Amino acid sequence: MSEISILHHQNFMSRIVSCIAIWAICLSILSGCASEPTTQPNTPKPNSTNGATRPTVAVPNFNADSAFAYVKRQVDFGPRVPGTPAHKACADWLTAQLRQYSDTVLVQTSKVTAYNGKKLPMYNIIASFAPQNPNRILLAAHWDTRPVADQDDERSEEPILGANDGGSGVGVLLEVARQLQSQQPQVGIDIVLFDVEDYGSSDIENSYCLGSQYWAAQPHRPGYKAQYGILLDMVGAAEAVFPKEQFSLAFAPDIVQRVWKTAANLGFDSYFTPNVGGAITDDHFYINKLANIPTIDIIHYTPEGTFGKYWHTHDDNMSAVDKNTLSAVGTVVLHVIYNEAVGLQ
Repeated sequence: MSEISILHHQNFMSRIVSCIAIWAICLSILSGCASEPTTQPNTPKPNSTNGATRPTVAVPNFNADSAFAYVKRQVDFGPRVPGTPAHKACADWLTAQLRQYSDTVLVQTSKVTAYNGKKLPMYNIIASFAPQNPNRILLAAHWDTRPVADQDDERSEEPILGANDGGSGVGVLLEVARQLQSQQPQVGIDIVLFDVEDYGSSDIENSYCLGSQYWAAQPHRPGYKAQYGILLDMVGAAEAVFPKEQFSLAFAPDIVQRVWKTAANLGFDSYFTPNVGGAITDDHFYINKLANIPTIDIIHYTPEGTFGKYWHTHDDNMSAVDKNTLSAVGTVVLHVIYNEAVGLQ
C-alpha cells in the first residue's frame, strides 16, 4: 500500500484530509481532466425493479480456497522487493499463471528510478480476456512488497512478506482470472498487476506507485481505454472494512455506487460499509489522473484512520489473510463484471 492522501506514511491520521478540502482538490482535478475460516455463503438478494423481476446472469462461484492458495504461493517466494531474486521469480510465476488463463499476456518492463536514486527493474504484468472486445473493464492490484518494515518496532529495516499488502489483491485477481477462463463475460477484461508500488518515501511526493504511474503514461497498448477500473489493495484481513474512498467518489462515483450496491445485494455490506473514508493516493489515483480511466479503490482502512496492526510490519504474513474476506471481495468483483453487459447494476 502506498502513501496516504497528499502527505505521506508516517502519520496516517495526518494524511486523512478533510472532506471539504479533498472535494475541492478533486473537483479542480476533474475540471482540468474534462486458523482458516470457512467461506461465507454466496446468496444474492432478489433482483427486481418496480416490482418486475430482472433476468439473472450465471456468475461463477468464487473459490476462496484457491485465492488463499494463490496468496500463500506469493508469500512462499519471500519478500517481493524489486531488484531481488524473489521478485523476479514471483514475476515469472505470475506471468505463467496468467498465461494459463487469459487470451494474451504482456509484461511491460522498464527501469524506474526510486526516491533514493536507485534504478529498479519493473514488471507490470497485463492479462487480457477477449482482447478484440472494445468494451473493457480494468482490474488491478500491486504485487511487489515493502522493502522495510517501517511501522514495526523490531527489524524495521528488513523487508516484509506482504501477504495482505500486495498478496491479497493479486490472489483475488488470479482466482478471478481462473473463473474467466472457463466462463467469459460479455465484456473484455484486462487484469493489470502493477509493480514498484510500495518502494517509496513518506517525505517525497509521487515516490510510490511507480509501476502504475509508468503504465498510466505509457499503457501496454497505445490509446488503451476501459469503461472503468477497480483496484484491489489490502483486501484479505479478517473483518476488513472498505469505506468509500474519496478519490474514487470524485473520479468514478457511479462505479462506487455500482460496486457497493452489488455488495449489499450479496449480503456483504458489513465489509463494504456506506461510510466515506479519507483520500488515498494509491495506484487508482494515477490511473484516473494520467490515463483518464475512472477507477475506484477497494481498500481496507478504518474510521479511526488505521490500515490494521499488520500494515508495514512483519505481522503481514499469512495469519493476516482471511478466506471470508477474500470471498466477499472476489464474489463482488465477479458479480459486477458478469452483470455489466446486461445492465443489472
